[in-house]
Amino acid sequence: MSSTGGVSTGVRQLRLALLGPLQGWRGGIPLELGPVRGQALLAALLLRPGVTASRQQLLDGVWGTEQPGTGAKVIPVYVHRLRRCLDGPGDGPAESVIVTDRGGYRFVPRDVWVDAARLAEFAAEASSARGRGDLDTAVDAWSKALELFRGEPLAGIPGPFAQGERLRLTEYRLALLQDKLGCELRLGRHAAAVGELFALTEAHPYHEALAALLIRALYVGNRQADALDVYAKARRRLVRDQGAEPGPELRQTHEAVLRRDDALLFGTAARQQPRPAPAQPPAGRRDRPQRPVRNELPVGVGNFTGRDRELALLGASAADPDGVTVRAVDGMAGVGKTALVVHAARTVHQRYPDGCLFVDLHGYREDRGAPGPQRVLRRLLRAVGADEGEDSEDLDELAASWRTATAALRLLLVLDDAAGAEQVRPLLPAGPGSMLLVTSRQRLTGLDVDRRISLAPLDLDDAVGLLSRIVGGSGSPHEHGAIRRLAGLCDQLPLALRIAGARLQNRPLWAWESLAARLADDERRLGELSVEDRSVEAAFQLSYDQLPAVEQRAFRALGLSPTVELDALTLAAMLDWTRPDAERVLGSLVDASLVQQVAADRYRLHDLVAVYARRVAAGFPGEVAAVRDGVFRLYVSAARRSSDWGPSAFPTGPAPGTAPFADWEEATNWLDAVGGELVDVVGHAVDVGKLDEACWITEGLFDYLTRQGRFHECRTALETVLPLVTAVTDRRMVSELRTCMGMMYGLQGRYEQAHPLLTEALEISRRAGDLLEQARALGNLGTFANLQGRVAESMEFFAEVAGIVGKLDDEWLTAVVTATVGDMHHQLGEHERAYECYTEAIVLAERVDSPRLLGKTLLRLGCLQLDRGRPLDAAGTLHRAADLAIRLADVPLYATVLGRLGTAAACLGNVAQAAEFSSRARGVLSGRTGGTSEMVRSEMIRTRLVWNNVAAEDLAGSREFFERSVALPDAAPNRARISHFLDDIRRQRQWDGTDF
Repeated sequence: MSSTGGVSTGVRQLRLALLGPLQGWRGGIPLELGPVRGQALLAALLLRPGVTASRQQLLDGVWGTEQPGTGAKVIPVYVHRLRRCLDGPGDGPAESVIVTDRGGYRFVPRDVWVDAARLAEFAAEASSARGRGDLDTAVDAWSKALELFRGEPLAGIPGPFAQGERLRLTEYRLALLQDKLGCELRLGRHAAAVGELFALTEAHPYHEALAALLIRALYVGNRQADALDVYAKARRRLVRDQGAEPGPELRQTHEAVLRRDDALLFGTAARQQPRPAPAQPPAGRRDRPQRPVRNELPVGVGNFTGRDRELALLGASAADPDGVTVRAVDGMAGVGKTALVVHAARTVHQRYPDGCLFVDLHGYREDRGAPGPQRVLRRLLRAVGADEGEDSEDLDELAASWRTATAALRLLLVLDDAAGAEQVRPLLPAGPGSMLLVTSRQRLTGLDVDRRISLAPLDLDDAVGLLSRIVGGSGSPHEHGAIRRLAGLCDQLPLALRIAGARLQNRPLWAWESLAARLADDERRLGELSVEDRSVEAAFQLSYDQLPAVEQRAFRALGLSPTVELDALTLAAMLDWTRPDAERVLGSLVDASLVQQVAADRYRLHDLVAVYARRVAAGFPGEVAAVRDGVFRLYVSAARRSSDWGPSAFPTGPAPGTAPFADWEEATNWLDAVGGELVDVVGHAVDVGKLDEACWITEGLFDYLTRQGRFHECRTALETVLPLVTAVTDRRMVSELRTCMGMMYGLQGRYEQAHPLLTEALEISRRAGDLLEQARALGNLGTFANLQGRVAESMEFFAEVAGIVGKLDDEWLTAVVTATVGDMHHQLGEHERAYECYTEAIVLAERVDSPRLLGKTLLRLGCLQLDRGRPLDAAGTLHRAADLAIRLADVPLYATVLGRLGTAAACLGNVAQAAEFSSRARGVLSGRTGGTSEMVRSEMIRTRLVWNNVAAEDLAGSREFFERSVALPDAAPNRARISHFLDDIRRQRQWDGTDF
């Protein structure tokens, strides 16, 4: 086969393929094409068939700016190797596929098969066939062309020329796919095209032509709603990521789908599958006397905005044209259910030649009760001109009469504001092709429907558009900003937007800003959203009044949540319920459209609903106090259970036995789900006068937040409670929170700010006689003195800590001191003593189930093993520490362990693995720090092996610290004294009855 497409059967035929990894064969036997630079040179010649390339062109194309020292002299060497590989036995220079020409080289196709050349031939054949209208042949040729691709073109081939050609061929393949799929749609093969187009649009999310093709394919398959959804997602992605609206082709395709304009979508001469025709009137209808056709649909609301996807779902053709289509819309009060359904009904009413009927079921009306089903059925029978059975009071008889009367009709029936499914079932028409649209605040799960839409408030842009059209105005940037703020304060709820808009029509800008200021006040917001007989609060009250008492109580409690989102456990804690009971009630409130379920076991109230819930709850002061006690007790329990400070670390506050979390992991996962709202919980506790709880939560969260590198949140919480700490009942907090703030500054390398706080905390705890708080303050003073090189002073602090530990009988604290003493021995080069301390601390950490302390001590032991020349042992120890760091989501610990694993790998001779570990350590740090200044400051201590083990980025950083610390002026003359100090501490621990 030649490069131009002819078939050759010779056994010496040469075949070269570039549309994937570069490969070659002669007579079916693979060729060894040599080094990648030689392959890059071959590609540069193959893709210029018959064109001479100079040596400099080839040099620049293959090596770019990193050219060899020999310059262009290297080109003939590579050409010689390629000729030996590609030319047949006995071929001389004249028969070679690479010829020398005017100081350059040229590829001569001769009898060579090249896939890139064949690709061009297939593409030309396809274009020609399409031009003459032979779409089947065109699709076949494009398919053959696309089959030539075996992956990424020129995969692994270096150099600027290969990179440029790789991009060109990849784009060319995409263009061929577009052409093929476009023809398949014109042939009516939409089902085959849809799957491929979905995959392509995922791989190329900003490719508007592919999105337009997918929309056309879905539309042809009677999937109008899905087609509109594709446009909506594509537009959101373009606006969010690129800051641009879709181009003309995509916009026109969207508009054509909305208008059902097949000619615009496919062209008048396009071959496509026939779209379903409207169902014919049932036989027998022509035998009945003619009656006036009724259209009872209400007048549509003005300025209807948005809801394209929902309108498409409601207006889509029925899957079964011989059945009755039922579509239900549910949502909270004021969300625009009636407006949506009426708008959709007006769009499709021409499909229903026997009339469009509308019934308001008054499921949620204060001024009038819901009509009974008998009354509604009699009215419907009169509407279709059926008198038989109208006078009956029996519901079953009336329902049977209604089914008989509608059996030969094709009706559109709209039932608005249903209280429940039982109110709707008797009203279903029986005529083939009929449709029922029903709205309710309840999710009508007891009603069989083919489409169910749970309506949410408008997105912000649509809300701004609706409010702008209502109020008018000049459209100035200042006005637009005011309208956008108002739309947000109205929670984008259509009822609230229309009320606010009505109040602002023909009013000056200052009136808009004044209303926005009043709406920003929760106490006034609902009162401001009221005009004549329309009120957001009244609409919410109707939904609340119809709830059972137990659900009303839960709804009031949800309004008191300190976070926007919450789970069933939070509600259970608020009301002293079991979790299953809370889940059951939350499900009922979701069905009642008063609560939104945003994820599995995550719920929230819309902003205006939350304001209403708080207002209702204010009428139950005793209940409010109990709810707040329950929710803050839950957060105290979660924060303390997630901490690694040991079981006796929190001697005041709620008893640990009341915690609903089985272990630290369960508590940590629960806090993870709360996310960035933890600081808000502390602020809310302060706002409602729960100062002790605010302090306990802040103290408990310290370990959780700092191990994840969330220093800003930790500082914010501490700064919230510290100014108020003198007013708390729990006096331990006065020293403890100062210790926490000092620890936080120390972790960030800000020792000058840490020292006075820790000193003050020590003085306060000494006056109070609180040994535990003294040990904490002393331990941190010792840690940070050590980090600053004041080793002797650090020893004095830890000697005092050791004396306190014996009096407390606290195994966790004992493990901490033991590990720290091991650090000091390690720094002094006393490795045997350090090893004894570390192994003892590991045993204690395992005994008290303290995973973070265990992980940090394993890290210390691994570093010691490295210093003792045992990298294999160190690697095993450090991998255990890494597993714990991952479970804990402890960013500093994990980064440090990765760095030391890199050292172990380097010592074992695995340089590549060492580099990988080092790179991963830097990635972990950069991924969490976000480049903030405080984390940059903390790099000062990340380069050392320290009490808190914040990560060392250079592989030898810890060792360097050991050497520096014992060489400091403070350390050298006191080395023997320090060693004696450590021995004294060990003896003191033995005298106190602890096996050190």
